[in-house]
Amino acid sequence: MKTPYYLIDETQLEANLKLLASVRRHAGVKILLAQKAFSCFDVYPLVAKYLDGTTASGLFEARLAHEEMPERENHVFNPAFTEEEMAELVNWCDHIVFNSVAQWRRFRDFPGLPSAALRVNHGYSEIEHDIYNPCVAGSRLGVPRAHIRPSDIAGLDGLHFHTMCEQGADVLARTLPHFEEQFGAFLPRLKWVNFGGGHHITKPGYDVALLVRTLKAFRRRHPNLEIYLEPGEAIALNAGTLVTTVREVIDYGIPIAILDASAECHMPDVIAMPYRPPIKGAAEPGKKRYTYRLGGPTCLAGDVIGDYSFAHPLKPGSKVVLEDMAIYSMVKNNTFNGIPLPAIAIRRTSGKVELLRQFGYEDFKGRLGGGSHKA
Repeated sequence: MKTPYYLIDETQLEANLKLLASVRRHAGVKILLAQKAFSCFDVYPLVAKYLDGTTASGLFEARLAHEEMPERENHVFNPAFTEEEMAELVNWCDHIVFNSVAQWRRFRDFPGLPSAALRVNHGYSEIEHDIYNPCVAGSRLGVPRAHIRPSDIAGLDGLHFHTMCEQGADVLARTLPHFEEQFGAFLPRLKWVNFGGGHHITKPGYDVALLVRTLKAFRRRHPNLEIYLEPGEAIALNAGTLVTTVREVIDYGIPIAILDASAECHMPDVIAMPYRPPIKGAAEPGKKRYTYRLGGPTCLAGDVIGDYSFAHPLKPGSKVVLEDMAIYSMVKNNTFNGIPLPAIAIRRTSGKVELLRQFGYEDFKGRLGGGSHKA
C-alpha cells in the first residue's frame, strides 16, 4: 500500500477488549469506549462484543455511536450544550452529562431528556501537564463542591469526574477518597457514577488486581450505584501503527530523514503533549549505529517526530513504522499545508490486510469552501 497509512491490528485490539471485559466481569462495572481517542467505527461491532457502549465529547461523536453501535449505551459530555444540539442528542443518547449547574437548570425539563448527570471537580489530580489537567486552577471542566447546593442535585441520576490521564490503578485508589469526601453525601440519592477516563488498564504492568479491588470496595460502600469507566487509550493501546516512507535524507550538522508523514498533521500529540512515539526497530539516539532526526514534510520548523537510532542507514524509500498510532491520531489529524491524510487499513485476526479508507484532494478541498469559483 502507498504510505503513509494507519494500520490497525485487530488481534491486539481484541486482546485489549478481552482484558477490559474481564475487569467488567470481576469488578461488576460498566466500561465505555471514549471515542475522542479512537473512533474507527469499522471495528465498533467488535467493541460491542466486549464493552457496554461509547461516550462522546461532541455532537458528531454522539451521532456516530448512535448509527454504528446502536445496540449499546451512548453517553455524551460537553462543556456547554446548545438548544439545537440537545434537540438531536435526546434522540441519540441515553446518558447526558452537564458541565455546570446552569446547564443542568437550563435543560432539566427539556423534552425527552434521558438519564442526566453533573460533572464535578474534586480538585485532586496527579497529572503533570496542565494542558491535560482538569483540576488546574481556573479549570472549565467540572463543578467544584463549593458551587453546588444540595437542591441542585434534585432530578440528577449521576455524577461524573475525569481527573486522570494515562495513569495506573494506584492513582484511582488515591483519587476516590477526595471524591467521596466532597460528594459522598450526594451519592445515596443517585443511580450511577462515572469515573471518567485516563485508566491505562491495558498497558503492560498495570495493576489490574488493584483496580478490581478498588472498584469492588467502592461498590460495597455504595451498593446503590452503577459504576462506569470510560477509557479511550486503553481500548486501542498498541493496536495500531503508522507506516511511513523516507522521502529524503539531509545532513546540515545532524542527519535528518524527511518522512511522508507529519507530526503536525498526522500525530499532533507529538508536538502538543509532547509525546515520543516508539518506532519499530529503533532506539534512543546513539544506542544504535545510525542516528537521525525524523521530520515531516510541512513548512513548520517544529514538525519533528524526534531523534532515533537505527542499526542500518536510512535512505529514500526506507520504511519507518511508528507504533501505538491507533489512539489520538486518526481523530486529531489534519491537512495543514495540503498534506494528504493517511489511508486507514486493518490487519484482521486472519492476517489479511484490508484497506478501510483512502483520502484524496477532495477531502482537503471539501473542508475549506463551498465549491469552485473562477474569476
